[in-house]
Amino acid sequence: MQAVIDGGSGLQVRSAWHALAPHLNAPVEVSIAMMQRLEAVDPDAWQAQRCGGIDVELEALLQHGLVLQEGSITPEALADERLRSLDWWGPAAMMHWQSRWQGRDSGVALGVAGLQTAAGLRDRLGPPPPATVPPRGSRIDLPNLDLDETDILLQSRSTCRNFDRERSLSKDTLVRMLQRCFGATGTYVLDADSTFLKKNAPSAGGLHPTEAYLLIQHVDGITPGLYHYHPLDHALTRLEDQSAIHIGLAKKICAGQPWFSDAHVQVILVARFARSHWKYRNHAKAYRAVILDVGHLSQLLLTCATEQGLGAFVTAAINEKDIEAALDLDGMEQGVLAVCGFGHRSAQMATTEFDPVERVWERVP
Repeated sequence: MQAVIDGGSGLQVRSAWHALAPHLNAPVEVSIAMMQRLEAVDPDAWQAQRCGGIDVELEALLQHGLVLQEGSITPEALADERLRSLDWWGPAAMMHWQSRWQGRDSGVALGVAGLQTAAGLRDRLGPPPPATVPPRGSRIDLPNLDLDETDILLQSRSTCRNFDRERSLSKDTLVRMLQRCFGATGTYVLDADSTFLKKNAPSAGGLHPTEAYLLIQHVDGITPGLYHYHPLDHALTRLEDQSAIHIGLAKKICAGQPWFSDAHVQVILVARFARSHWKYRNHAKAYRAVILDVGHLSQLLLTCATEQGLGAFVTAAINEKDIEAALDLDGMEQGVLAVCGFGHRSAQMATTEFDPVERVWERVP
């Protein structure tokens, strides 16, 4: 208060450095001296502790798990050993670890900020960069071909934000979607311990590391709950201790986006990093390839849902840590990267959808 009376802001500001390590649960505040001591430690080879006096900085680093002692069985040491065994490229591991959400409600945040519509985005953020890159070089005009069935199908895809909660999805439709989007269409068995899959979507190295977990809400003949889809057996396994599934979980999964919580089926796309890292060990492109894998599958799902006359969506605004807890996953071994959903579209557009070609919603004069 005295600072305010003296004409100041009343705020006290201090600078702090934090060390980030994907084997630790949270960032660790460190001093300049601790950083300098840490710099002298080899990240891969064991080093003898220097003799003479008490090494205060080293003791602090050991206490926080930023430096490990050989033979240690502390939780931090075990976590570091496990993470190293997963063959992550260090910067990718850090990016994945840092970008996971927990308990976020992006729906409320967007509403408060006025960013739920294109007009709101423009008003708050100013005009976006140009929609296209300005042409360079000589120009060749191309003919506009007549639309065929494939063109019409692709143009009919529009992210659905209005699902019909009063109408359930047939089991046959769910089966068709799972078979087309995630089922194995062929296998190559090199040996009893080495099987490779063929699916309707491409995958780097033919590894197909992405698993599909489902939150089923409104499907005929299937009890609502969390399930895992098996692409080889073409079967669903219901997860244990998940008998009570409510809209609260569906909303939490999608970080509070209410327009996605009514989807008849939510598909959680989970990457098994070990499957990809088996070939791409400590590889700078491995994480990018896994993200592309999820993109291929989500695009296939949206196209197949459109062909079935369903609404669909894909979002990366998700609470990964909450999903991992619900599915009992370790986020650095099996990472949640995106959530898709599909179901019957509502007859009324209560939440704005982007459909400029009017394939879904005709404009009212």
